Order: sequence, then C-alpha cells, then structure tokens
Amino acid sequence: MTARIGTLTHWNVWTRLFGKPMQIVRTHQRAYLVLNLFYYGLIVVGMIYAAFNPALQQTLMQSVGIAFSQGPLEAVTSAYVNAQIVQATALTFIVNLVIGSFGTITLPSLIIPFSGLLMGAYRALVWGLIYSPTTSEMQFILLPHALTLLLEGQAYVLAMLGVVIQGRGLLQPRTVGAASHREGLWLGIKQSAQLYVLIIAFLLVAAVYEVLEALLLLNVLRG
Repeated sequence: MTARIGTLTHWNVWTRLFGKPMQIVRTHQRAYLVLNLFYYGLIVVGMIYAAFNPALQQTLMQSVGIAFSQGPLEAVTSAYVNAQIVQATALTFIVNLVIGSFGTITLPSLIIPFSGLLMGAYRALVWGLIYSPTTSEMQFILLPHALTLLLEGQAYVLAMLGVVIQGRGLLQPRTVGAASHREGLWLGIKQSAQLYVLIIAFLLVAAVYEVLEALLLLNVLRG
C-alpha cells in the first residue's frame, strides 16, 4: 500500500511538472517534427559541407577556442580543465539556458517574431561544421559527443517551437485558442514559457553528460 502511494505521488509530481508542456508539444506536433528535421538536418548539412571544406572547420574551431579562453566563458574552460565537475556542470547549464536558449532564441522573437529561428538554424549549421568527422580525432570525439548534440539540440528545438507558437499566436490567434491578436501573443508567450520545463530538463541532463564526457576524453587524450 505504501509503495503504491509512493508511486502515485511520483506520478502526480511528474504530471504537474511535465504534463502541460508535453500537451503543448502534442498540440503542435507537426511543427515540432518539422523543427526536428530542420535542426538536425542542418547539422548533417554542416558536416557534409565541412567534409569538403576542412579549412573552414579549423577556422571555426580556432574561433571557439579563443571565445572560451577569454571573457566570461573562460570560467567554463577553467572548470573543465581543473575537473571541477559541479562547477563545470552548473556553468554549462547556465550558459546553455540563459544564452543558448533564452538569449538567442526566445528573447529576440519577443521583439521580432520568428527571428529566433534564424539563430537556432545558425547554431545547428555551426555545430555540423565544427563536429564534422573530417579527421580521426574528430571521429573519436563525435562518437560520444553525438548524445550531447542530441540532448542539447532537443532543448533548442523546443525553444524554437516556443518561437513558432508565439509567432502563430500573434498572426493566427486561433492556433492557441485566442480570439484576438493581443490575446494570441500573450497565450503564445505563456505556452513558450511552459515549454521551458522541458528545456531545463534536457539541458540539465545534457550538461551532466557533457561534463562527464569531456573529462573522460581529456583523460584519454592526456594519456
């Protein structure tokens, strides 16, 4: 009896946390599937392009290296190099949530509808260019890192879905059950915010995995 009550309690917590955002995803299932194909398809396109232009991949990797060796992102690199698991996980999660999801996808779309889709597409393409298995070293890295790309990418796909819902709510209020454009925008923003429960969950899992993966790779490469 106690075990059954515990199971029901866990189920109720799960439903309260993820029930509404999952319902939103199901309601906009077609857009969600299209965005998945679009996002991960761009990663593949980037990988193929880099395979024929390896110099571009090297240039991007150098730029990323510079970005993570100075300024605010230097703290992230330091945490990884010093094997500070908790700090590295927290910083990775915060950067991906605040900058990767909200700052570059959701927020711009509150100013210019749908604009965040461009940034999401840009990130997917750059990921493909950077992680294209053009060398034996990149092939070694890509194999474990594919799961990071999948999990973190799913968070960005959900953020992009929120952008679509916001924009459609403004232009087509009926798609979110609204009677006016103003109400449609508000309900679209509300649903976009509710999707952040799933976004946070994916980014948390991705951050934990990415840190453990990176530390394992560093140990292998060191020796």
